[in-house]
Amino acid sequence: MSTSSPEAVKKLLENMQTDLRSLSMECKKKFPPVKEAAESGIVKIKTIAARNTDILAALKENSSEVVQPFLMGCGTKEPKITQLCLAAIQRLMSHEVVSEAAAGNIINMLWQLMENGLEELKLLQTVLVLLTTNTVVHDEVLSKAIVLCFRLHFTKDNITNNTAAATVRQVVTVVFERMVAEDERFKGIVEQTPPVQGNTNRRSVSTLRPSAKDAYMLFQDLCQLVNADAPYWLVGMTEMTRTFGLELLESVLNDFPGVFLQHQEFSFLLKERVCPLVIKLFSPNIKFRQGSSSAASPAPVEKPYFPICMRLLRVVSVLIKHFYSLLVTECEIFLSLLVKFLDGEKPQWLRAVAVESVHRLCVQPHLLRSFCQSYDMKQHSTKVFRDIVNALGSFIQSLFIVPNAGSTAAVSAPAGGSGSGTQAAAQGGPGTGGVSGNLTTQAAFEYRGTWIPLMTVSVQGSAKATYLEMLDKVEPPSIPEGYAMSVAFSALLDLVRGITSMIERELAVEEGAAAEFRETHPDQEWQPQQGAHLVWEEMVSACWCGLLAALSLLLDASTDETATENILKAELTMASLCGRLGLVTPRDAFITAICKASLPPHYALTVLSSNAANLSSKAYSIQGQSVQIISPSSESHQQVVAVGQPLTAQPQGTVVLTAKNIQCMRTLLNLAHCHGAVLGTSWQLVLATLQHLVWILGLKPGVGGALKPGRAVEGPSTVLTTAVMTDLPVISNILSRLFESSQYLDDVSLHHLINALCSLSLEAMEMAYGNNKEPSLFAVAKLLETGLVNMDRIEILWRPLTGHLLEVCQHPNSRMREWGAEALTALIKAGLAYKHDPPLAQNQRLQLLLLNPLKELSNVLHADIRQKQLESVLQILQSQGDSLGPGWPLVLGVIGAIRNDQGESLIRTAFQCLQLVVTDFLPTMPCTCLQIVVDVAGSFGLQNQELNISLTSIGLLWNISDYFFQRGEAITQELEREEEALQKQAKEKGETLNRPFHPAPPFDCLWLCLYAKLGELCVDPRPAVRKSAGQTLFSTIAAHGTLLQQPTWHIVVWKVLFHLLDCVRTSSTTADKEKIESGGGNILIHHSRDTAEKQWAETWVLTLAGVARIFNTRRYLLQQLGDFFEAWEVLLNHIQSAALSKNNEVSLAALKSFQEILQIVTPVKDSDKVGDALAAMGVPPVLIDPLSASGPGRPLVRSDSLVERLTRYNGAEMQAPPPGEESALEDSALWWSAWNTWYRTGTDSTRPPSGPTEKFSFIPSQPFLTALIQIFPALYQHIKANFSMEDLKKLGVILHGAVSVPISSDASPFILPSYTEAVLTSLQEAVLTSLDVLQKAICVGPENLQVMYPAIFEQLLLFVEFSCKPPQYGRMETKHVANAKYNQAEWVALNYVPFAERSLEVVVDLYHKTACHKAVINEKVLQNIIKTLRMPLGLKYACPSESTWKLAVSSLLKVLSIGLPVARQHASSGKFDTMWPELANAFEDFLFTKSTPPDNLSIQEFQKNEAIDVEVVQLISTEILPFANFIPKDFVGQIMAMLNRGSIHSQSPSFTEAEIDVRMREDFSKVCFETLLQFSFSNKVSTPQEGYISRMALSVLLKRSQDVLRRYVEDERLSGRCPLPRQQVTEIIFVLKAISTLMDSLKKTQPENVDGNTWAQVIALYPTLVECITCSSSEVSSALKEALGPFKDFMQPPVSRVQNGES
Repeated sequence: MSTSSPEAVKKLLENMQTDLRSLSMECKKKFPPVKEAAESGIVKIKTIAARNTDILAALKENSSEVVQPFLMGCGTKEPKITQLCLAAIQRLMSHEVVSEAAAGNIINMLWQLMENGLEELKLLQTVLVLLTTNTVVHDEVLSKAIVLCFRLHFTKDNITNNTAAATVRQVVTVVFERMVAEDERFKGIVEQTPPVQGNTNRRSVSTLRPSAKDAYMLFQDLCQLVNADAPYWLVGMTEMTRTFGLELLESVLNDFPGVFLQHQEFSFLLKERVCPLVIKLFSPNIKFRQGSSSAASPAPVEKPYFPICMRLLRVVSVLIKHFYSLLVTECEIFLSLLVKFLDGEKPQWLRAVAVESVHRLCVQPHLLRSFCQSYDMKQHSTKVFRDIVNALGSFIQSLFIVPNAGSTAAVSAPAGGSGSGTQAAAQGGPGTGGVSGNLTTQAAFEYRGTWIPLMTVSVQGSAKATYLEMLDKVEPPSIPEGYAMSVAFSALLDLVRGITSMIERELAVEEGAAAEFRETHPDQEWQPQQGAHLVWEEMVSACWCGLLAALSLLLDASTDETATENILKAELTMASLCGRLGLVTPRDAFITAICKASLPPHYALTVLSSNAANLSSKAYSIQGQSVQIISPSSESHQQVVAVGQPLTAQPQGTVVLTAKNIQCMRTLLNLAHCHGAVLGTSWQLVLATLQHLVWILGLKPGVGGALKPGRAVEGPSTVLTTAVMTDLPVISNILSRLFESSQYLDDVSLHHLINALCSLSLEAMEMAYGNNKEPSLFAVAKLLETGLVNMDRIEILWRPLTGHLLEVCQHPNSRMREWGAEALTALIKAGLAYKHDPPLAQNQRLQLLLLNPLKELSNVLHADIRQKQLESVLQILQSQGDSLGPGWPLVLGVIGAIRNDQGESLIRTAFQCLQLVVTDFLPTMPCTCLQIVVDVAGSFGLQNQELNISLTSIGLLWNISDYFFQRGEAITQELEREEEALQKQAKEKGETLNRPFHPAPPFDCLWLCLYAKLGELCVDPRPAVRKSAGQTLFSTIAAHGTLLQQPTWHIVVWKVLFHLLDCVRTSSTTADKEKIESGGGNILIHHSRDTAEKQWAETWVLTLAGVARIFNTRRYLLQQLGDFFEAWEVLLNHIQSAALSKNNEVSLAALKSFQEILQIVTPVKDSDKVGDALAAMGVPPVLIDPLSASGPGRPLVRSDSLVERLTRYNGAEMQAPPPGEESALEDSALWWSAWNTWYRTGTDSTRPPSGPTEKFSFIPSQPFLTALIQIFPALYQHIKANFSMEDLKKLGVILHGAVSVPISSDASPFILPSYTEAVLTSLQEAVLTSLDVLQKAICVGPENLQVMYPAIFEQLLLFVEFSCKPPQYGRMETKHVANAKYNQAEWVALNYVPFAERSLEVVVDLYHKTACHKAVINEKVLQNIIKTLRMPLGLKYACPSESTWKLAVSSLLKVLSIGLPVARQHASSGKFDTMWPELANAFEDFLFTKSTPPDNLSIQEFQKNEAIDVEVVQLISTEILPFANFIPKDFVGQIMAMLNRGSIHSQSPSFTEAEIDVRMREDFSKVCFETLLQFSFSNKVSTPQEGYISRMALSVLLKRSQDVLRRYVEDERLSGRCPLPRQQVTEIIFVLKAISTLMDSLKKTQPENVDGNTWAQVIALYPTLVECITCSSSEVSSALKEALGPFKDFMQPPVSRVQNGES
């Protein structure tokens, strides 16, 4: 119920009346005036109540009168009355019905009571009520009331004193509250205050309003009093204490800061009064040095006084807290003092209260910021903020270093001394003493033997002081051990917490503003306010050194997990803040501290030590900078949880990890995890440390880079306690999460992370060089992890990441390498598999970027890495093969990057990849890559590690060619599109398009690349590869060549086929002739392939055959090319050089190819029989054989009719050529070119060696020569039109040469029949065929050809001579075939007889046809024939073969029967003149041969032979002698002489008796004789000369007979009984028979034809005959009888005798 409600008023009136009545009652007896006053008071009240509506106001107005009775009552000094009056007065006051005047009266009355020492408590109560219920008391009245309270405070009574103190405090508060209320009332009214003049104190009061003035005066006097000066306003003060004054000042300042801040007058007081006062009062503390003797200083120094000092610090705290902005300079002084109080030389209690004061500052970050702005950031100003922090740090250090002198608990280490006891304490052992006596381990710090317990001093974030609150203590209290440390520790933590949270809040606000700004103004750059940043940076710069020093020391000394946690948290938040503000050095310093704490003491980690060195070079004033170096003492109190091996280059034995290390490690992980974005370059420190810890703990990387506890293989050195074992999975999990969280880092931070990992890895690599210790794979594993989680922005980190991993892959340490490769390939695979946005298919650049490192791996020489690379290629192909697109060239590049030094397994893996590509992916890759596929497949063919792969890769090339063939049109279109694009680009750049085989169309180029690759393989050093490649090349050209455009064929011919032929020729001619030993012992090499040369020969054969076949089958197509003739020439040149090579296989094959391109075997048209494409080429079976497989096991015919496709692609080629083209085929230049080749080949191969032949000189084989000669007839058909005499001569030379070539004895059994059979070899057949072809051509040809007949005769006759005189081949020794031994390498001359005889038959036959030809007559062919025959005829029995001379005779007879009439016909021309002597000689040589018949000649044979002789004589008698008048006389004479000789002496001297009759050639003699006689007596003698010849012949005959007879008779006589020699007897018998024959002849002849002399000679014989009658031989007798018989005709002379007239 309010005091103004009617009920309250009514109650008040009633109470007042009651009070007054009581008063009048009490005073009735003793104090009548009072009684009267009371009664009149009652009346007064009633009147007021009756007259006024507003009773309270009326009461107030008349309050002086109303109060009067009570005042009088108090004046009685009677306790009971006084109490009653005071209660009544209080009631009035509480209803606010006391006016100013009344109040003044009341105060005066109270003062009197006070002076009389009455009712002191009640007085205080009354003053309080008066002042608190209303504001009527002002100025002097007020001051009087206040003084009254003060005076009561200093009475002897304790209760009064305390109550008075409280009242004073309340009154002071009331005074200021009034002022605040007054200000509130006048808030709206702006008053013009006159400017305050400097240095005034009293005058300025005039401007203040009443309450303010009171407050001002009061405060001013308080200052005066504390300063021990007289008060201005509080008149009547008798005594005052400084402590009370300071407390009052403090409370005013603390409770009413607004007053001082809003009113200049008050501010002025602060500056002018309070501050100087404080500074003055501080002086004893400042000057005092603990332990310094007073003797040292001249005047005795006042000792610091705890109560004052403590209160001063409280005042200072308030001043700083509230009025810092007003008192900047003063605060600088205060703060400097405060810092000084922390000095070690100051008393312990002073330091304690100073620390508490500092703590109070530390919980006010905004204040700290102001310090920083006002002092640290100003020039020439004390760095106050820095000093505060550093002082705290030094303070903490000093606690460890200096024993607590001056404290009662100076060194109260736990019982048991500071050594062992400490440990017991730390581990909660029974010896724990110290402050807390219980058995739980007390939180404490311990450093170098100093043990300081840690107490809970205040709640985090508030500075609850203990000693600053001890206002009742006069003596300095004793400070428990550890208290100062605990406060300082809290202060540090609060400082860090406050600063960091403040700055972070402001940063967050700024970032929000920035984000908003960017949204609204996306085009503009956000400009942050510089000022704030500068302050933040300055704050951090100022405090970090001190903080770090203190925290590091504490961290090292801490034995309590919570304390450690707090310290670590502080370091972590500082590090993060520095990072956010971009302050690298402090950030790194804090991180280094955490890192060092994570590692074992003295652990040699270069990153950290170098960093520490940087720090210690920073200048900041802290004692004991060695704090950074962790001391060994700190090991003593830590629980060891792990022992492991250090990861350092120098082996250090083992190292120990403590629980604290692990705790620090977790903080480090936390830092990296939560503040990764601000770590920047310090990632290096963090990761290096983690790496070492991971190593010591034995964690090893597993799949995907996550670290798992390693097996126990790390050796005995790693020992983990169960405590840490349970932690390990957690740690490894956090480690993984740490790197997973890298996905939330911004790009720059991510780069820092990657760079740090890379440099870490580089160090690990450095360390792993040159030793086989297990390397640290931490960095590599984490690079992998980081890459995997940042796939979505892999582009930005791909290059540094993979670049580094590639270096790792080249490391000599295999484990390191292996992980590098594992990481790299895993990243590439993951990158390709990741669902990028946009997808890889549309982001070619990214795809190439991802695949590029895969390609780079090809440059690594280590096989294990290449193996890994290829395995991953295989996996990529299997998983992403379809979507590689533009990445194909890279992938193929990797597959193809094989080298021979890499070993089989690598090549095999790579080849698997290639096979996969060819079988599955050709259709999905861009056509531009097909060429690369061809190249790669080719390179596998060329590698020499694994023959099977080479062969299989050739198969792949075949498959690829099939693919080209099937997809021809699609590929063409795509390639042409690509080509256009490229040309456009090239044009824009002004370059020419550079690609192989330009300007052929792109699809054709693809084929050309394929052919070129196969071409390279065709000259591989390995025969099997060459063979396979050759077959494939020619098969593909045959099967798919039709797809090529015509101009492309030009390139195929020149750049592919001829180039290949050149290479093969070169290689073959230079190949090694050494015998190759059978490979591997189990493979036998056939002797025909046992040298490199022989193996190359096979290749040459294949290649030449293939090219020739293409020329043959594609003749129509090729002839449309402009330079077919040049190509033809080159091909022929190749055929020639092959034919002339010193290898039978090659040379023979060359001729086969020659035959083929001359189309001696006509090719079937492609369209007739496509299915069997190769047979279609009509190659002779010998050649088809090695090629019959059309590519590796693939049938050529396809479901889509090949015929259709062929016709579609190149229709013209299918049909037979149009009529005009036949002539093109017959193009004579080509044939003449062929003839020249044939001629050169023939000449070179049949030219006999010139010098003395060595054993090894090359002699062409028979099959070769046969093939060579067999080519001629066909060739001739095409060149006969212009075939000249010159050419014929050339031909003759070759034919002669060819026939002369001997054969080796080991081949002879196959070529020669047994020498007894007369058979021609195929070569000889061929030679004769060639001549036959020629002769037939001449026969039907024009007249001018016939001049060639003689030459043909000449050639044949040469061959005929071979029968008797085999040809010589150079100077080579040949044996007759019969004498050759097959097993020796001798040369055997052929049996030329059959050949010569066949030639002779041909001659006769030909002469038969051509005897009358002019040329034959002119060129004396007949004479040549006779001359040639003369040799076998003359040799007769001496001929190598008996048949020869018989054939010669019969041929001579045949030829003469034709030729003699011709000769007679042309007798007059003299063309045959020279023939006759030849003929005569021939007859002579034959009929009277010098050779003797063989002994074993049978009589029948002899008779046959004689019959032949007779035939010859008959020829003479029928064909020659009858025409003697046409025949030269000499010849006839020769014939006659011959007949003469034949008629007499024709026996051979060696016959046995028995055979004598037969052997005498009687028939022959008889015929000779008869012929002789017949022509002797012929009456047809036309000239005297002829008659003379016959006469002379007769006379010679008769004379000879006479001689024989005479000699016989003499010998007979002389011999007596002895028989004459058989010879002589035979002779005589023959003579006798001749005489009888002559007699017969003479009888038959016309008498007139016989010369008289003849008769005379005949008759003259008679006597001699008669003398012979005596002979004893019966044979002679019988002959004599026959001879004498005819003489009976001479017994009577003839009727008439006519003389010839010539004798």
